[in-house]
Amino acid sequence: MQYDKLAPDDVLQETIKALKKKNVILSVVKNKIEALEKIKEIIPEGASVMNGSSTTLAQIGFIDYLKSSSHGWDNLHEKILAEKDQKKQAKLRREALLSDYYLGSVAALTESGEFVVASNTGSQLPHIVYSSPNLIFVISTKKIVPNLVGAMARLEDYVIPLEDKRLRAQYGVGTAPNKILIFNGENPTGNRKINFILVKEDLGF
Repeated sequence: MQYDKLAPDDVLQETIKALKKKNVILSVVKNKIEALEKIKEIIPEGASVMNGSSTTLAQIGFIDYLKSSSHGWDNLHEKILAEKDQKKQAKLRREALLSDYYLGSVAALTESGEFVVASNTGSQLPHIVYSSPNLIFVISTKKIVPNLVGAMARLEDYVIPLEDKRLRAQYGVGTAPNKILIFNGENPTGNRKINFILVKEDLGF
């Protein structure tokens, strides 16, 4: 199966219908430029922001924009990296779990609206599962698959090998899908907001 082809329009429309039933706040944009502009629209000035490691976020320019400090957000990731004392850094990481906004991407999104996130350490999963009240996922439409079987296949056969290769080249160590999250939906009583920005461009793995 090819995992680097954008979803055809009929598949995209079915996925959009499914996501709307799950009360996801949905935006569909043409490219990475529009994706970054949409993020800027969503996050208000003064909000605390945390993000996971994401090739997609880097490709759309979000990481560089976050480092620029021209946004008016509280960049928690920067504070963590700036702290060299391990005990203090660990404390900042725990506090960052309560960020107003968490941004990332997914390994796969099914046509029925479920999505899969894999992690080596699990550090980003608490944000996604519960602790951050606002989530923003930037997702290339190439990541849409028919079902959860296809999602797991995409993760194991495509995403992990590419991510492992990237990390070994950059840091000398690879990765593994030690912790895998299947997100079926959100309890509406929690008042969390889940934003999906679907991008009609080849981004990420």
